[in-house]
Amino acid sequence: MVNLKPVLFVIGLVLSKIALFMYIPTLTAFFTGTAGFLDFGLAVIITHLVAFACLTFGRTDDFRLNARDMFVITTFVWIIASAFAALPFVFINHISFTDAYFETMSGITTTGSTVLSGLQDMAPAILLWRSILQWLGGVGFIVMGVAILPFLNVGGMRLFQTESSDWSAKSSPRTKSVATSIMKVYLFLSALCYLGFWLTGMSPFDAVNHTMATLSTGGFSTRDTSLNDFSHGSQWVATIFMFAGGLPFLLLIQALRRKSPLMIFQDAQIRGFTYLVVITSLMVTAWLVITHQFGLADAFRLATFNIVSVVTTTGFALGDFTAWGPFASVIFAFMLIVGGCSGSTAGGAKIFRFQVALALLRKQIQQLVHPSGVFVQRYNGRPVNEDIVRSVVAFAITYIMTILVVAMVLAATGLDGITSLTGAMTAVANVGPGMGTIIGPTGNFASLPDTAKWALSIGMLMGRLEILTVLVLLFPVFWRD
Repeated sequence: MVNLKPVLFVIGLVLSKIALFMYIPTLTAFFTGTAGFLDFGLAVIITHLVAFACLTFGRTDDFRLNARDMFVITTFVWIIASAFAALPFVFINHISFTDAYFETMSGITTTGSTVLSGLQDMAPAILLWRSILQWLGGVGFIVMGVAILPFLNVGGMRLFQTESSDWSAKSSPRTKSVATSIMKVYLFLSALCYLGFWLTGMSPFDAVNHTMATLSTGGFSTRDTSLNDFSHGSQWVATIFMFAGGLPFLLLIQALRRKSPLMIFQDAQIRGFTYLVVITSLMVTAWLVITHQFGLADAFRLATFNIVSVVTTTGFALGDFTAWGPFASVIFAFMLIVGGCSGSTAGGAKIFRFQVALALLRKQIQQLVHPSGVFVQRYNGRPVNEDIVRSVVAFAITYIMTILVVAMVLAATGLDGITSLTGAMTAVANVGPGMGTIIGPTGNFASLPDTAKWALSIGMLMGRLEILTVLVLLFPVFWRD
């Protein structure tokens, strides 16, 4: 059975932190004299009361968590936190709870899909809250990817198991130390990103919001036109820090401690990620120049920005890349599902799984050529055992099946094939914009039926939590003693 009291206690802790962060937009509304002060105040009170109830009923002297508890906590924390974080959208924007939950789930999973429009005329408090949700979701996923998912052996994540993935009492100080280091680096990069945006012409408010949306690879903007309204310098700053958000933060911490930034490129995952970004950016640049759509400088800027935005699952849009022709569209469709590195803020299938699959393919070919040979599959110099390979294969199958199921639900609501398929892909990969006239880079998700929005919200959650973390809860055997 699940240890209900510790689970309630953890949920209460998370809700109490959500309520504390609500004070930031509340005070922003108060001191700027803009809309949202009373609305956020009401949301703060409700969230604090529920958090207090969970902490009270969940308090126990015997605080122990097993693997089953961790699966439940990991999933239900995101579901419940999104429900309470959605309250300001209902109170201020007067939208339905379905739309508010979709917007919140999109924010906290750093997907970046939105149902809101007229952002430049919206209350500063609500714009700030959208960005805060993404910033919190980004750092929360890094910690989860480093400390929880390897412990649960989800989707081959045990490949990245460290001391911080050990949830015994003996290793809890180590886990806390790693989480603190991640937060320090996250804050440091956030400060650098803000400075870059401010120096390239953004107002302080726009710089703060875009910093949180960029480093978290979330993609919410303060404008309906995303970064199209800002300088080329700001767009290059966004490109750099989106790329940084797609890197493993533990390796960034090690590089900063050793004062050797280039050491990160010794990692196979980072090399693969970098090669993918560089090669695809150059391919799209060449296509745009050859087809006479843009000059070389603009083609390189637009191609690199959009490639990095999509592969890191940020979702910022610079122009409509779906109108660049079939060659570019195929590349972007592939990049929708690839994702960044494990231990980063980026979503998607993750680079390392493609690398493990290629290593497996190479081993199979060697085995065919030399049937009696013994070949050891390695990744980053470490042997990859059958347990990890099985986990990666299981993830790949469930990842594809999840996309197909969500796409079928969307199609059943009357949406066209392109919208249904790319909508499912962008939700499960946590990218943001899809393709087509409705949810493409220049559209949004407001016109979709409620059923489609709930299906996409579930897809966003499953994609962010690596599919199997959520899926395991649906099997009766999980709940049996």
